[in-house]
Amino acid sequence: MQSTYLFQSQRLGFRNWVSADIPKMTAISADPKVMEHFPATATEIQTIEFVERMQKMFNNKGYCYFAVDRFDTGEFIGFIGLCYQTYEAPFTPCVDIGWRLATEHWGLGFATEGARSCLEYGFNVLKIEAIKSIAVIQNIKSIRVMQKIGMEKELHFKHPALIGTHLEDCVCYGKLRSNLEN
Repeated sequence: MQSTYLFQSQRLGFRNWVSADIPKMTAISADPKVMEHFPATATEIQTIEFVERMQKMFNNKGYCYFAVDRFDTGEFIGFIGLCYQTYEAPFTPCVDIGWRLATEHWGLGFATEGARSCLEYGFNVLKIEAIKSIAVIQNIKSIRVMQKIGMEKELHFKHPALIGTHLEDCVCYGKLRSNLEN
């Protein structure tokens, strides 16, 4: 576990990525259960490219999908954080909040706790005005996290990267900095 984090929640520490995270993130992104609502699992090369994109985004914008550690075990459990999105949609460009955790850390409230902390960090520290969250309509668990952290459904749309697949129907939830207390 790192001694310093960008910010913390009650049970989690949020930080930039390090190369030691790659094998664990590769395993998480190769798990068919974790990637159920994606077109495919990710390869090691794709995970390395993802981590490099996150490091670059962090250096350029001050945020990314942050690497997350549990305080009680010191274990890296996946990511929760903010990502700048520019794909073609009615609400882009935008800052998106998202998460991907290893299955052994599901059902413990980490996604909700971490997402709530990332919203607060984005609004209070980074002064982002609006944060979105996107999920395929089948991903009820992620949609429930969006609702628990006070996000409201804004629209139903077809994700341009998923057109022609059973995953193309998505929802976009959002929250404004002015509504953080809700």
